[in-house]
Amino acid sequence: MSASTGELLANFFSLVLEQKVLSESDAKKISQKYNTPLEKFPRILKSDPSLKSIKEEVKAGQLIEIKRNDNGKKYLYYRFVMEA
Repeated sequence: MSASTGELLANFFSLVLEQKVLSESDAKKISQKYNTPLEKFPRILKSDPSLKSIKEEVKAGQLIEIKRNDNGKKYLYYRFVMEA
């Protein structure tokens, strides 16, 4: 029996521990830390369903911090929000 699309999405999103919009100053710190302009970070569309877990409004041009747990190891990812 194969898993439904809804089950697959639920399993995928269960990997996401926490997502948050970084403040402008925190985004600048991350940009400086990695010596990378915000626009060069991996992108995520503003309409991406995973962003619905963020309580505040997500706007294009913001940097999102994503905390993931993979086999007990925690990782931080960053995504630059793009307009759909």
